[in-house]
Amino acid sequence: MIVELAHRGEPLDMVLFADPGSEKRGTYAFIPVFRRWMADRGIASEIVRYQPRNFKHWPPYATIAENMLTNATLPSIVFNRGSCSQKWKASAQDTWTAGWEPAQRCWNAGDRVVKLIGYDASPRDTQRYHHAVGCEDPRFAYRYPLREWGWDRTRCEQRIADAGLPVPPKSSCFFCGSIKPDEVIELAADELRTIVLMEARAKPRLRNVDGLWRRPVLGRRGATPRPGSITEFIRERGLLPPDEIDRIIADAPLDLLAFQRVQAALPVENRTPIGYWLEEFNRAADALRDDERGAAAQLQP
Repeated sequence: MIVELAHRGEPLDMVLFADPGSEKRGTYAFIPVFRRWMADRGIASEIVRYQPRNFKHWPPYATIAENMLTNATLPSIVFNRGSCSQKWKASAQDTWTAGWEPAQRCWNAGDRVVKLIGYDASPRDTQRYHHAVGCEDPRFAYRYPLREWGWDRTRCEQRIADAGLPVPPKSSCFFCGSIKPDEVIELAADELRTIVLMEARAKPRLRNVDGLWRRPVLGRRGATPRPGSITEFIRERGLLPPDEIDRIIADAPLDLLAFQRVQAALPVENRTPIGYWLEEFNRAADALRDDERGAAAQLQP
């Protein structure tokens, strides 16, 4: 959308990227590339983030993944809700825009800020569009250029490539309930571990879903078969060693609970963020894997 609008000479006052802290690595790699491309064409951009403030008795968290682990739950999309996008993306953008002087001038003049939304004309985005199109906001008017042009995702990818840019992956958190099996296969070890931990941490509270993928897909009518739990997919495909998966499930949720209990006794300003615990969790897992590989190498004749 942005590439084509720039080509057509349509003005863009600001491009916002709302960073929930848990996007795929390919998305984070693309951001500086595209921001340079926009800057070369005089298009301003900003990265905005939701700032959690009320931690109650929990350790501070800064990303949506840390939020899920803190609350022992899964993203709202798993339960057919969309509050994670509202909290971590829309509200972050709206908060930034509320302090933006051009927006304030617009509102003071009795007008609405025009938001350009990148829903395309593919069936999946059409569903999102129909859900959002009826929403009215006195501050914003919404426009959907890709739908105006009738562009589906394939056409969008071609337009990006024609501009000489790398085509980025579909933006989503690496543990999103809508992530596809082939996307899981491409995840790094620390991301896979976080998924296993997240499902194990939430499991005692789950009633109607098996995990991040809700329920198994049997593969009928052309669908790709998969379990309801991404952990089981990781195990089936050998993406993590089975003993590592077992250790995470057995030990990590209890270790995290112990960490939370210690932090709960401290004033909030003295608590260690959960992000530090997660870093240590992955550092220890990497060290253990290296030790096991070293031991295996020594056993070779």
